[in-house]
Amino acid sequence: MAVPRHHMAKGKQLRRRSHLALEGSVLSKCSHCGKMTMPHQVCKFCGFYKGREVVDVLAKELKKREKKTASRAK
Repeated sequence: MAVPRHHMAKGKQLRRRSHLALEGSVLSKCSHCGKMTMPHQVCKFCGFYKGREVVDVLAKELKKREKKTASRAK
């Protein structure tokens, strides 16, 4: 069984762990709808990236609802 060779003081242990703290995620404002999103990502609310539409969010939502109703009908 592994046993530590020397006693580690709490201060030294806490100083070592001072860099392990979690940081909050950085958010930026969507240029189209104004909601907060991750930078360099397509906005999941409106589907725009860098001022142009990349994902058709409405069509995606309709397809999801169709799939849901089809699975309920079975």
